[in-house]
Amino acid sequence: MNESPAPPRRSEQLGDEIEERIATGQYRPGMRLDEQEIAHGFGVSRTPVREALIQLAAAGLIEIRPRRGAIVAEISADRLCEMFEVMAELESMCGRLAARRVTQEEQKLLMEAHRACEVARDAQDPDAYYKLNEVFHRRIYASSHNTFLAEQATVLHRRLRPYRRLQLRVRNRMQASYSEHQGVVDAILAGDSDLAAERLRGHVSVQGERFGDLIASLALFKAKGDESRAA
Repeated sequence: MNESPAPPRRSEQLGDEIEERIATGQYRPGMRLDEQEIAHGFGVSRTPVREALIQLAAAGLIEIRPRRGAIVAEISADRLCEMFEVMAELESMCGRLAARRVTQEEQKLLMEAHRACEVARDAQDPDAYYKLNEVFHRRIYASSHNTFLAEQATVLHRRLRPYRRLQLRVRNRMQASYSEHQGVVDAILAGDSDLAAERLRGHVSVQGERFGDLIASLALFKAKGDESRAA
């Protein structure tokens, strides 16, 4: 008899909700996360909040500092560039393997995710596009049929969530992202592993103007956080 999966623990649910607030900018880099305030806001005790913060610290999204508690992690521009370089290579590897190993069912799922992104793009809804974009990339990870690679890509993707999301608010980036997705899909469906790898690497890399745009957006992101803390 099949057993239904166990429901997620409350600490895991809280971790997802706090992570979403970090990704959307409600909890900004450098902001202190007060356990009591979070517990009150979600109507829970401090225990699951503490457990959730420990989980997020393990993922690198927050830092737990002596006498200061939990702080939303800040990343320097150089470090951020390095992380995107690694992300680009991991995704490139996923694309290369996906082009070789993708099944017909996985091709269908990838196209469904791509079309969903198109709907969000046409609606000019960057938040919806971002969530659907995550689904699109996870479909590629799964199609690589390399569990270890998919796990590593997922971990770094999660760590970069706030910054990948920021990119979509740069003018015309959502349209460009969708066009790049189309190129990736075409290469994977054609079974062209080298082209799929090249296009995914270019899609994720943040160099030149794109890196400048990201850093400018990050500066604005932090400035708004400073204003909200000073208010």
